[in-house]
Amino acid sequence: MEPGRIENLSVVYQSQDFLVVNKHWDLRIDSRMWRETPTLQKQLRHHFPELADPDTYYGFRFCHQLDFSTSGALCVALNKAAAGSAYKCFKERRVTKAYLALVRGHVQESRMTINYAIGRNSTEGRAHTMCIEGTQGCENPKPSLTELVVLEYGLYAGDPVSKVLLQPLTGRTHQLRVHCSALSHPVVGDLTYGQALDQEDQPFRMMLHAFYLRIPTHTERVEACTPDPFVPALDACWSPHTLVQSLDQLVQVLRAAPDPDPTEGSPGPCSTSTPPNKPPETEAQRASCLQWLSEWTLEPDN
Repeated sequence: MEPGRIENLSVVYQSQDFLVVNKHWDLRIDSRMWRETPTLQKQLRHHFPELADPDTYYGFRFCHQLDFSTSGALCVALNKAAAGSAYKCFKERRVTKAYLALVRGHVQESRMTINYAIGRNSTEGRAHTMCIEGTQGCENPKPSLTELVVLEYGLYAGDPVSKVLLQPLTGRTHQLRVHCSALSHPVVGDLTYGQALDQEDQPFRMMLHAFYLRIPTHTERVEACTPDPFVPALDACWSPHTLVQSLDQLVQVLRAAPDPDPTEGSPGPCSTSTPPNKPPETEAQRASCLQWLSEWTLEPDN
């Protein structure tokens, strides 16, 4: 598979206020590194120089984040008002997201809710990683919920794997990767939470992809569904043999589902669980919000 280049930006949604791009795997969103390296913001500047805002450091307002190794749907706001409205949706948990992944082993339950609190790992040598509550060195674990639906069983380079749809109902750092690892079904190619390095030499990437995104702002419903990258035609190492749930049917369910209620913290459309009540906003969270809004202010552009 070819690496990400400046020229190969894929746009899956575009309006006056927003872009949704299909981010390439192993591509940074932005970078302040001295050496020249491809980034998503450089791709955007190359394809849409007229949309770059000189008042921002990178030229574009990214509404959320994707890990360097994760591919898929990423929303970009094209003005300050749009950025503020998108941020409000994320803050109120009104955004619907669904990911595709290949995970090690055959997940026995076809549908499940993963409910492990996640905190920062303070263990020496594990800086910048996360862990589940009860793990030695786990600091400040917070409630975390993920819905998992098994799509297919098969083999990857001869090893048993499952193709799954994942819906994060909370937004913790590395949540999906940590939750899958906690089930003993780590994401294929995840060198941080998966198998030892010498056992992860086959995959050319981490097999986690942001498949579906919906942001119901007050002016428009930003909705995008990206192509499924985990098909044999794109990766000959992946050989599915048993269909459990049709992805096309789940897409229909996702599209038809109402937007999450910010007052109730609604579960995902493929869920039968009820998440816990949303805790009140802390001072640290409020400070973070104000800092973000100070850059992406809701005031009209000058």
